[in-house]
Amino acid sequence: MSNFLFYLGAFALALGLLIVVHEAGHFALARWCGVKVLRFSVGFGKPLLSCRFGRDQTELALAAFPLGGYVKMLDEREGEVEAAELPRAFNRQPVWKRFVIVLAGPVANFLLAIFMYWVLFVHGVEEPRPVLGKPAAQSMVELAGFKEGELVRSINGQGIASWQELRWELLQLAMAKSGVTLEVINNKQEISFRKLDLTSIDTSDLEGDILQQMGFRFFRPQMPPVVGKIVPGGVADLAGLREGDRILAIDGVSIASWTQVVTIIREAPGQSLRLDADRQGKTFSLSVTPAEVDDRGKRIGRIGIGVQEGADDRAALTTIVRYGPLESLAKAAGQTWETSVFSLTMLGRMIVGGVSWKNLSGPVTIADYAGQSAKLGLAYYIKFLALISISLGVLNLLPIPLLDGGHLMYYIVEIIKGGPVSERVMEIGQQIGLALLAMLMAFALYNDINRLVSG
Repeated sequence: MSNFLFYLGAFALALGLLIVVHEAGHFALARWCGVKVLRFSVGFGKPLLSCRFGRDQTELALAAFPLGGYVKMLDEREGEVEAAELPRAFNRQPVWKRFVIVLAGPVANFLLAIFMYWVLFVHGVEEPRPVLGKPAAQSMVELAGFKEGELVRSINGQGIASWQELRWELLQLAMAKSGVTLEVINNKQEISFRKLDLTSIDTSDLEGDILQQMGFRFFRPQMPPVVGKIVPGGVADLAGLREGDRILAIDGVSIASWTQVVTIIREAPGQSLRLDADRQGKTFSLSVTPAEVDDRGKRIGRIGIGVQEGADDRAALTTIVRYGPLESLAKAAGQTWETSVFSLTMLGRMIVGGVSWKNLSGPVTIADYAGQSAKLGLAYYIKFLALISISLGVLNLLPIPLLDGGHLMYYIVEIIKGGPVSERVMEIGQQIGLALLAMLMAFALYNDINRLVSG
């Protein structure tokens, strides 16, 4: 129950922050343009809590349905407006003012993402170094000549600092069906250049790890089978394993390395295993049944434990990614731009059938990611918030009536034809927009349910 409340709290905080920032963008530009704001609502439907603030006594409301929000402005189309207030009505504003007011919401989400990435880059984030493990047998990576222990330095001449950067760059190049040259350096400080042809990579289903599909594996040194991190409420925690316990045997098989522990547990989902362990010189036994988890269509077992790492192990496998304030700003803006373009590309490929609709996520999956990232630490949660903020900005810019992008589309038409779009056209557009959004939500919820059922 506590785990569920933690995930729910992480999701609620993320959702509330992103909605407030988005609507604050609309609110700030409306005030700057001289438009009177009647209500600033977080959520839709009947207000549960409300208060008034400012010289216009704007109502600040928390409504019953939390998946969204809105800023209600003075508008003749929604009620009678006193003559003295007409200059402050939204519908009386020139088209450029209406355009920037609507555009301000998505822009606020992009600016929030840039700010979050900037904070992370300035502060510094511990990331896994792009050190390669033994390539998968007969994979394109093995055939290209990559060796265990090599460090990736650059991709097509662009420097690579972390495993996440390696994954992100190769994912984008795989989507573009591009060739790629990687610069690597081995333990003897010998530099090599290896080429990969990514045209054969299947990018229709991106729920799995694109690097594993290519044959890349993260380097994992032989480490002693000593338990480090324990997932609260997980199988191991409930069975009685504790940090510092050394696993001696599993089902009678003597254990010499952590790799053996991982391999045996992965291959025994739903099967009872006997663990013999040592705790401060005293041996004991306990029984665990690995939880069944879906890993790209394969059922694997997990008990919720991590290896105990020494300072030398961590230093060899991780790096602190940090930049100066100005370079961090450029990096943050670039990351936001690249993620936005990638999101649009994915949506476009979904529409034409190039990418499976199963990649679309709904509120349940987002809540799960919120909880997982929050458990990993503040830096991971901030990264999650930045990514969702970008997604919200991109979604709202789509030319779908009812969304900000649909209104912007109407204003562009108004600029071109020299007059506003007719009420009839807007009514039809709203019906189409409602149908499209309902379809997207149905797909997203179906995928959420399917993920829950499959683990």
